[in-house]
Amino acid sequence: MATAAFEEIAETFEFLDDWEDRYRHLIELGRAMPPMDPALQVPATKVEGCASQVWILPRIEAGRFDFQGDSDALIVRGLIAVLHALYAGVPVAEVTRIDAAAELARLGLDEHLSAQRSNGVRAMVARIRESAAAA
Repeated sequence: MATAAFEEIAETFEFLDDWEDRYRHLIELGRAMPPMDPALQVPATKVEGCASQVWILPRIEAGRFDFQGDSDALIVRGLIAVLHALYAGVPVAEVTRIDAAAELARLGLDEHLSAQRSNGVRAMVARIRESAAAA
């Protein structure tokens, strides 16, 4: 089951008929995200497998998963914001049970992202899942 924050995004995407409107909304989600401190944008937080520069810094607080993320590309920042809505606040033990591909498919992202961006999303999800599993 998705978080309330992700459900809100899904409802908004459902309301927006045109993919261009969804794309703009995705960019706005990325713009609304707080920037990651450049000092944290280091090789250890960089996500390999993304065409853009992507950094994810996971953290566990009170048994719940969260992360900071950033990218040099607006659309990718939006994708990070969507993943944050999907995973933030979830109990660590449940992170690996979330079917990110199915949840993202609800937004139509599987149909509208380039192969490179889809690979990048998979790399980000893998990093999130690995971080939670290691905790």
